[in-house]
Parts: sequence; C-alpha cells; structure tokens
Amino acid sequence: MKKSKAIAILLCVILILAGVTYIDIFGVDATGKASASDIKLGLDLAGGVSITYQVVGDENPSDTDMKDTIAKLQKRVENYSTEAIVYQEGADRINIEIPGVSDANAILQELGRPGALYFIAQTDADGNVNYSQQMVSAADGTTGYTYVLTKSIEELEADGSVVLVGTDVKDARAISTQDQMKNSTYAVDLTMTDEGREKFADATRNAYNKGETIGIYYDGEFVSVPKVNEVITGGNAQISPMESFAKAENLASTIRIGGLKLELEELHSKVVGAQLGVEAINTSLKAGAIGLVIVIVFMIATYFLAGFASAIALALYTALVVLLLNGFDMTLTLSGVAGIILSIGMAVDANVIIFARIREELATGKTVKSALKIGFDKALSAIIDGNITTLIAAAVLLFLAPGTIKGFAQTLALGIVLSMFTALVVTRFLLESLYALGFKSEKWYGVGKERKSIDFLSKKGIFFGVSLAVIAAGFIVMGVQKANGNDALNYSLEFKGGTATTVTFNEKRNLDEVNADIVPLIEEVTGSAVQIQTVQDSNEVIFKTNALDIETREALDQMFVENFNVDKSLITSETISSTISGEMKSDTIWAVVIAIVCMLIYIRIRFSDIRFGISSIVALLHDVLVVLAFYAAARVSVGNTFIACMLTIVGYSINATIVIFDRVRENMNTMTKKDDLKEVVNKSITQTLSRSIFTSLTTFIMVACLYVFGVTSIRDFALPLMVGIVCGAYSSVCITGGLWYVLRQKFPPKAKN
Repeated sequence: MKKSKAIAILLCVILILAGVTYIDIFGVDATGKASASDIKLGLDLAGGVSITYQVVGDENPSDTDMKDTIAKLQKRVENYSTEAIVYQEGADRINIEIPGVSDANAILQELGRPGALYFIAQTDADGNVNYSQQMVSAADGTTGYTYVLTKSIEELEADGSVVLVGTDVKDARAISTQDQMKNSTYAVDLTMTDEGREKFADATRNAYNKGETIGIYYDGEFVSVPKVNEVITGGNAQISPMESFAKAENLASTIRIGGLKLELEELHSKVVGAQLGVEAINTSLKAGAIGLVIVIVFMIATYFLAGFASAIALALYTALVVLLLNGFDMTLTLSGVAGIILSIGMAVDANVIIFARIREELATGKTVKSALKIGFDKALSAIIDGNITTLIAAAVLLFLAPGTIKGFAQTLALGIVLSMFTALVVTRFLLESLYALGFKSEKWYGVGKERKSIDFLSKKGIFFGVSLAVIAAGFIVMGVQKANGNDALNYSLEFKGGTATTVTFNEKRNLDEVNADIVPLIEEVTGSAVQIQTVQDSNEVIFKTNALDIETREALDQMFVENFNVDKSLITSETISSTISGEMKSDTIWAVVIAIVCMLIYIRIRFSDIRFGISSIVALLHDVLVVLAFYAAARVSVGNTFIACMLTIVGYSINATIVIFDRVRENMNTMTKKDDLKEVVNKSITQTLSRSIFTSLTTFIMVACLYVFGVTSIRDFALPLMVGIVCGAYSSVCITGGLWYVLRQKFPPKAKN
C-alpha cells in the first residue's frame, strides 16, 4: 500500500468517526434529531403512556377471556413498540403501557374501543337498507363519501343484520399479492373461527345473490365496505385491493383488536415517567464510558500498535451503534443494554483472536507484512462461526420471541454485524495503513511465545464433578425454598404480579427523590422490591410491589399518612397480574429451543462433527444452570431482565466455545498418525487461553462498571451477568474440550474406506 493511500484511509476513518460522533452528540439539526438523546427509550428508562380499560357489560369476566384479551392486545400494541406491555389490574381492568409516547389521546384514537367490531349486511331480511353512502365535506372544503348506519347496532343485532362479530374472526393479516393482470397490490387476509366459517358462508351467499356488500363497522364508523364477489365457504377471505401496505396493515390490526372476546372502554389514561429514573440513565452512561476507556487502555497496553488500531475501531463501533439505534428506530431498554454489552465483548473478542494469530505468525519467523495477512486469514473462520452462531440465535428470537425479547434481539443483531465489520474491515485497513506509514518493526506488534500445553483433559473429571455439584446445589436450594413455602426463585412482580399503590402527594416529586426518600420506607413495610412510576402533570406516584395482604396495605397507607402527610382517601391499591404472561413465557422457551436447534445444525454443517455441536450445547446449558443456581442461592430478583441476562450468557457461551473448537479443527487437519488426540485438544485450549482470558476480562470490566456505578435494579441485572461471564470462560476452557474428547472416544467416527 502506498503512503498516500494509507494517509487517505486513516483520514477517512478519523473523519467518519468524528462525523458520526458529532451526530451522536448534537444530531443533524437544531432539535437534536438522530442524536443519542433522540433514541427511543423503554418504560424502564423513559416512561410513556399508561391506559386503563374497563370490561363493558360483564362485572366478572372469566380468567380465560381476560388472558385471551390481554394476549391479543399485547400483539396489537407491539405495533407501537416491541417493549409495550399489557397486564390485568383488579378483576375487570386491563392496563396498557407504551414506551416513548407522550400523547395518550392519539393512542386512544388509534386503538378505539377494543372488542367493538361488527360485520353488517347491506340490507335486512325485509330488504330495508342497513347503511347508506353519503357525501361529506371536510374542514378544508374537500368532499368525499362515507357510510352511515340507518339503525342502531342493537336494532341490527335484533333483526339479524349483524352477520358476524369480531370474535368470529380468528386472524387478520396484511399481505402483498398480485391481481389478475399480475400487477402488485395489497390485501387483508381474513381467517374465520370454526363457528365464524359457517356464519360467513351464509352471509356471503346472501350478499352474493343480491350483489351486495358486507360492511365492517368498528367503534362508531365503517372501516371497510367490501363487495362480495363469490360465496366463501372455506373460512378464508381476502379484502382487496388496498391503497398501500400500511393501510392494509392498519385495517388488519383494527379487525384483530375488534375481535377481542371482551369489549373494553377507556377508564383513564396518563403519561407516566421512567421506572428507573434519570439517575439510572446517567450512571449507566457513566459506567459504559468508564468501561470503554478501561478496555481501550487494556487493549493498547496488551497489543501495542494493534491495540491502538482496535481502540479506534471500537470507538467507531460504539458511535455507529448509537447512530443506527436511531436509524432503525429501535427502542432501548435495560435488556437492550445487555445486547450491546455482549456485542461489545464480541467486538473486542474478534480483535483479540486476530492479534493473537498475528503474534503466533511473527513467532514462526514471518515478516510483519505476512503475519498481518495470515493472521487475519486464519482468524476469519473462528470470528465468522462464532458471530454467525450468535446471529442465528438473535434472528430466531427476533422472529419468534415476544416483544420484550425482540428488543434484546434487535440490539444484539445490530451489534454483531457492526462488530464483524469493524474488526474484519476497519481494524485491518488501519493496521495495513499504519504498516505502510513506517510501523514495520515487530516491536510495534509483539511476538508470541510458544507455551507448553496445559493438561486440561487430565483434570476433566474434577471439572465435571465441580460443575455437577454446583448445579445440583442450585436445585437443592430451590427445593429447600419451595419446602419452606417460598418460591424456588425470587420472582419479581413482572413474573407473578403484585399490588399497584397509587399515592397523591401534597407536592410533585421526581423519581430520584422518591427513590432516595420513600422507597426505603416502603421496602421496610412491605419487605418487597419496589417499582416506581411518576405521573406527568400530577402529584401522583405509582408504587408496584409484590402482592400485599390487607394488613400490609393498611400499614403502607399509614406510613404515607404519618411520614408524608398524605390524605388517606387519595391512596388506592389494585392487584395487578404479571407483565410476563404464560404465553410470553412459552413463546420465549420455544424461541430459545428453536434457536439452539438452529445453532446445533449450523455447527454440525461447519464442523462436520455432531460432537462439537453437542458439546457446545451442553456447555451452554451448563452456564445457564450455574447462573440459575446463583439466582436461587443469592435470591437475586428475577424480573424482566432475567430473560435478557440468560440469553446474553447463551450468546457469550456459544461464542467462546466456537473459538476453541475452531482451533481444535485446525490442529486436527495438520495432525499426523503419531499425534495424540488428547494432546491436540490440550494444545488447542492452551493456544486460545489468552483469548479466553482477555475477552472475558474486557466484557467483565464493562459489566462490573455497571454494577459499581449503577442503581439497585441495574446491579440486580449486572451481578448475574458477571457470574455468567466467569462461568462462560470456565466452561469453554475446562468443560467443552474434555466433553468433546469423551464423546469422541465413546463414539469414534466411522473409518473411511
């Protein structure tokens, strides 16, 4: 590479870094658009709109109907944000919380009244018109047509003109399709229930014979009045053509929410503040910045010039993550922070793998130029396999997991792609440019030393025994807790519900004041962790705790009266359900199972040996179970970040294992008949040991900074992650190689003819 080109590359990288950093800080205009402050934040970090609905006409709705309604509403509100949550409040109320939104009226207008959808025949049995088309004038002077009812809904139901209701529709989906002329168009696919199929067949038969329409009436207006072109008996129909996919999606979403089993009406709505507060955000940013600086210093001190190049690439990676969180309109939550932390660890990991390879090549006498090229080439397979395996898991979670997990999957997938780009492209260009500018001596890169292989496999029995003992201890602790009448794990209200106490104070209080002055008193009275939400333009504060009995509620009310002079009549308490429903749990479990299967298939294809895949998955399960044992023993709160924490550990574990197995595969390709397989495995683990230690250390530093500087809820999130990182390093070094070797000995490959 010529010096002029090298200078151009360095200037280009620096300018891009400066430009992206400027946008992250100041945005692209005076309002700060596209800056870090413009990133959508979840309920835990920024708050949003809270809407409470009341069931209409049924004072005692069944648990089944309530759960079905909540599940369908959850799917609906995820159109606003993947982090939106829906949960039950009391016996007949449903609460919706949507982050990053400040206009409750706009949401209410779009949602309408859930469960109020009717399919209406154009004429009744006597031939009387049920709805007619009328011309209307808009405020801007334009005119158009709309449909209006000629009777009330009650009258239409009485004379049989309401041919279906929303609950007769099983599903509604927007699709892209082609018309008879093969032109692209958009439509809404309808699927009826078994009962709805018969009703729809009769309704379309009558309408088709008369050449009429069937109007879809929702919350006071017609949303669609399609003409019936044929008798539909199979229960599947299509409304087409639609003007755009967005309009098709809007109609499909309206039909889905109108098809709820229970009809709901708005009871009240409010804008609520963040659950964690400004302090949590500031301390997280501070922790991230300090952790990043420590990692950069460590990389430079360890890898010299290569570490300097990786520092620039890592800074660019961080700046690009912030920029693209805005660009892809992602909602950032504490779970999303976990995904970013994992991807930062993987970004560092890729550089560590490359630099270790470069040093190995220099140790064999290669020139610096050759070592740079060969080092990147040899590191490529380990980096690609490790990242793609984790990316597969993120993709499966993104498509199959519930909304709150999708946020984690989005940030993880984004981070993985960017980490591969910065390590394999940016770092490489920087090193080649620095070499071209005169940094050609080995002293700038460091020369690897041949290390004597450590006999890890001779101690595999001890390692296996220790792991089994820890896992067994975890299950024993959970069993003892159950026997003593407690939950096996310390489930928070996200998993098992609790009590929401709304208090109107005499003066407005911000979240940080509440955390400092009030929360300790509540914890003392209730013995429970507390979630807080302030209400905008109000003195109200909502305190969510584990379920409280009548005596504890009275004691809590009295505490507010005595310590804060609160009017007791302005304190209300409601029982709330878990925000993580049974359906969300099952969806998450299935998504994780499918992700593991997909990872296993990929490893089998790439390594041509199912034993590698089995060993990787066993190590993955080992890490999850050890961290679960820690949750049980330490009684760390199991909340909505628990799933993200476990998934982070899964991604970290599989990546660490792949790196070692990649080296085993490489060494097996060069081994002779005289070489001992046991020695090959020990050598491979030893060769990648520095990578295992350094990557674990840098990721641990990032999470440890969160723990040291974070508020209580962030510490509850960071502490298990720290345990998982240590456990992942241990299992990849001490468990996986030994397990693969045992499987290889017990189930040797078939001899080739």
